[in-house]
Amino acid sequence: MSSRMTTRDRRGRRERGPTVRIARATARDAKRLTAMVRRSRAYEGGYASMVAGYRVGPDYIEAHSVHIAIGEDDAVLGFYALLLDPPELDLMFVADRAQGLGVGRQLITHMITEARSAGLAAVRVVSHPPAEGFYRSVGAQRTGTVAAQPSVVNWDRPELMFHLDRFDEAYSTTSS
Repeated sequence: MSSRMTTRDRRGRRERGPTVRIARATARDAKRLTAMVRRSRAYEGGYASMVAGYRVGPDYIEAHSVHIAIGEDDAVLGFYALLLDPPELDLMFVADRAQGLGVGRQLITHMITEARSAGLAAVRVVSHPPAEGFYRSVGAQRTGTVAAQPSVVNWDRPELMFHLDRFDEAYSTTSS
């Protein structure tokens, strides 16, 4: 699946984002995905402890529906991991250099398609607090808060839900 995102610049003019191909991740992608997680600016400062030793292993990739967004230069621009039982968007990262280009929206649209194909009715997201606005902008609805679990996660996190029967296709990307 390849698509190009149409976005708006600061003056409201339409501009084309990067062409992105979304593909199933393989065990060989594990090191690149781990590096993306550990280097993410979204987890700097007080959030750094959450990803300091985090690893996206080959076994995780093989056991779950993990998909990567690949740019025109074959660089990994982002990825997501969809757990099927119980249904949850477990991981979603967009490379720092690709932030704001529509890659996240393309990944969410792809995840929704995969979830529907698997027969899911909804997908839960326990969000990194700064990412809540993004998830809400692509159709997730806030359902609650997951309390901090000290020594693992030291802050409360928003809990959201994608209700697939209500997912608005306006959030999707345009194919090229």
